[in-house]
Amino acid sequence: MWKFIVPFGLFLVLGAFLYVGLQRDPSYVPSPLIGKPAPQFTLPSLQDASYSVASKDLKGQPWVLNVWGTWCGGCRQEHETLVAISKMNAVPLIGLNWKDDNGAAQQWLRELGNPYAAVAEDREGRVAIDWGVYGAPETFLIGADGIVMYKHIAPMTMEVWQKEFMPRIEAARAGKGSKT
Repeated sequence: MWKFIVPFGLFLVLGAFLYVGLQRDPSYVPSPLIGKPAPQFTLPSLQDASYSVASKDLKGQPWVLNVWGTWCGGCRQEHETLVAISKMNAVPLIGLNWKDDNGAAQQWLRELGNPYAAVAEDREGRVAIDWGVYGAPETFLIGADGIVMYKHIAPMTMEVWQKEFMPRIEAARAGKGSKT
């Protein structure tokens, strides 16, 4: 009798774990940076290497960091949405070109449009490591106080922008802080 009950019980427990796992949002991966100061960086500008892109220059306003690369299929998928978002002028959209060829990245932006206020070149991937990036695209919302408010892993969609980013941006502008 026990030789049937134990395997059946284990099957039920395993089934319960699988059921719970399937109910979760696969794009949600908690970030240890949420509610903490954004990692600081100063990197060369992709558009003009004589300039640099520095996170400290963005303090005092909410901004978005989008990690992308020309080798990333999801980045191509989200690019048109990012161009549309940039036209809204809601917040500065900063690109972090991750482990990419500069020429290919510059050509990409010329051909597809440049949604970014600035693009930082992270050829070595060190800044991406500081941000906890393990795949592209990833998009972070940083509050005016420099605190990471939100992280989205997956191609950006207008639905995600409207549902997850805009309410947080509006709350930050209304002075409700970054911990929303």
